[in-house]
Amino acid sequence: MNLNLRIGLYCLLGGLYFTVAALGAGHFWLWWLCGILTVASLTPVVRFGSRHWLAQAGTIYLALVVVGLVCTLTEAVLFFPNMKAEAQRDLIGGAVSYLIATVVLVALARMLKLAEPAEQAAPHRPAGIAIPMVVLAGCSYALYYQVFGYITYHYFTQQYYQQSVATQIVPLGYWFYVYLCVRGVVMVLAVLPIIYTLRLPRWQAALAVGVVIWIVGGGAALLVPNPMMVTVQRYEHIIEIMTQNVSLGVTAVFLLRPRAAKTAAISA
Repeated sequence: MNLNLRIGLYCLLGGLYFTVAALGAGHFWLWWLCGILTVASLTPVVRFGSRHWLAQAGTIYLALVVVGLVCTLTEAVLFFPNMKAEAQRDLIGGAVSYLIATVVLVALARMLKLAEPAEQAAPHRPAGIAIPMVVLAGCSYALYYQVFGYITYHYFTQQYYQQSVATQIVPLGYWFYVYLCVRGVVMVLAVLPIIYTLRLPRWQAALAVGVVIWIVGGGAALLVPNPMMVTVQRYEHIIEIMTQNVSLGVTAVFLLRPRAAKTAAISA
């Protein structure tokens, strides 16, 4: 079986695990599509990331739990405080579910022999430079959130969040920007193992990381109907999350990974 068929089979079979949620919520085909997209976004990690299964599992699980659960649920609670108990329940249940999903994805990738054997080290910046770069990348998320979030809110979603913004966000003042910066830093730290193990050229790694943060960070899950959002609202947020999260991923990789030519010069 050639590589493309194996990758397709990996996405289809791995995506089936995510249909477990359909047992209680319905929408089997949409949950499967959600799973396929999630697995597809993580395929570069199993192909070009760490080849040690435990490190690979840790990398995937960290992204799923932190980007896919913690960061999305904290934002939901920020806008709708009455969801706190539900969010805590979803966090615990989701963490367990994602642990099983991680084991399934890593095992399936090994069975299908998806790991790329070619030797190519991912370039690193020195720790003294990397630390401020993580902070800078995280703070860039606040900028992307404000710019693209404002456009989406002003032209598309204002009718859904006007009261929440007035009662929950405006009173926070500058603390809301602090929250956005912290959230951005947390997401960058969550995908840092991917950035530092992905054996891909800089541009490809940047796009791969951006897609992971987008798809795992809500882009895929919003395909499935939920009681909090109407259909148009969900699709508007998918685009909004893409503009914010892909931009964050690209920025993080460009700040944390030097150019190949510079890396070669340093090595010489």
